[in-house]
Amino acid sequence: MSKPSVALYVLALVLVVVGVDVLFFRGHTWARLLVNVGIVSVFAAVYLRFFRQ
Repeated sequence: MSKPSVALYVLALVLVVVGVDVLFFRGHTWARLLVNVGIVSVFAAVYLRFFRQ
């Protein structure tokens, strides 16, 4: 995976995390933390499964 592709993947990760935080978990600190960890885990699993050479 080239550097621009990795940058776009990380940007997508950040946009998803921030979007979910703002839309659904504004006042729920612990739920927000757990969901963010889950989202990052899913992105990491997809990266390791499909994009790593």
